[in-house]
Amino acid sequence: MTAYAAYWFLPAVIPIAIYVSWSDMSSMKITNKSVMALVIVYAILGPFAFGLPMYLWQWLHLPVMLAVCILLWAARVMGAGDAKFIAAAAPMLAVADLDLILRVFAACLIASLIVHRLAKHTPIRAQVPHWKSWEDKRFPKGLPLSMTLVFYLLLVAAYR
Repeated sequence: MTAYAAYWFLPAVIPIAIYVSWSDMSSMKITNKSVMALVIVYAILGPFAFGLPMYLWQWLHLPVMLAVCILLWAARVMGAGDAKFIAAAAPMLAVADLDLILRVFAACLIASLIVHRLAKHTPIRAQVPHWKSWEDKRFPKGLPLSMTLVFYLLLVAAYR
């Protein structure tokens, strides 16, 4: 992934990531419209970001990750929304950066879990008392997944 490609995706991905984080914490669901928005962003901006040959190859990431994530969903490792989000985001990620992506995801997962669990016991909770994630035993992974996509693109944009 080049900085040039990351700059193309960032402005469109950031609002979607905020929406995914908010909706997953509030309803414990990643909506189909947010997943479709990511696919549309790639469909429109991908040729400009990657060039046509790479753009077409990157599409392969979507069905491959969807298949892998459906198996993980069936094994109850992740939710269906998480699986769909990962598949929709996959074309924007470079396989060569897998180690970076996994490190960013691990950091985002730990940070978001700590912040979410701490916020539960602060006045922040009174501002959004209707969030289902406050009481659910499961943790809404839309927050760390969307953070991973944004921070990955930001790191690529800043350092390549």
